[in-house]
Amino acid sequence: MMEYNTKQKRLPLPEYGRSVQKMVDHALTIENREERQQCANTIVNIMASMFPNLRNLPDFERKLWDHLAIMSDFKLDIDYPVEVIKKEKFNEPPQRIPYQTGEVQHRHYGRIVEEMIAHACTLEEGEERARLVELITIQMKKNYIAWNKDGVEDKKIFEDLKAYSNGRIDITGGEIRINSQGGTNNNARQNKQRQNGKKNFKRKQY
Repeated sequence: MMEYNTKQKRLPLPEYGRSVQKMVDHALTIENREERQQCANTIVNIMASMFPNLRNLPDFERKLWDHLAIMSDFKLDIDYPVEVIKKEKFNEPPQRIPYQTGEVQHRHYGRIVEEMIAHACTLEEGEERARLVELITIQMKKNYIAWNKDGVEDKKIFEDLKAYSNGRIDITGGEIRINSQGGTNNNARQNKQRQNGKKNFKRKQY
């Protein structure tokens, strides 16, 4: 009669399958320590062969031995080549992530945009600040469109940026335009680049 997996013992690490778990269960029954060690080494090699794409990870071997200990319910008495996780540490609940508190002015822009604007306000006028402001407008428009599929005019983005920065960043009368791909077209900067290109151009001599 076929035995369904739902009626069998629950696997502590299902990614290795029931066959590997049976190998671990068998290793627990081996009385000879040397044979038990050899069996554990073989099991770990089999486990490693199941995930060849992870072999180059620096802690791959340690994780395999950790997993062997977990699958044996930390009862496998062998000489582990690395220090494995302790049972009390494994059952310890994860630490609570300290989420930031406080409201954001516009949820569709998010807290990261607010922090970027606050940082931009601390910078002096110059290329670094101008580039950061461009990146902020790009991200603001992307976030706005993700929230409102009908789209948004650049003017709205610039006005919100001015309000966010309490007037310290005002590009409402500038020539920056955010294109549909999320980039910006700064006409003044492009004109300057064209002029510099003309100065550096030399007619080819034949």
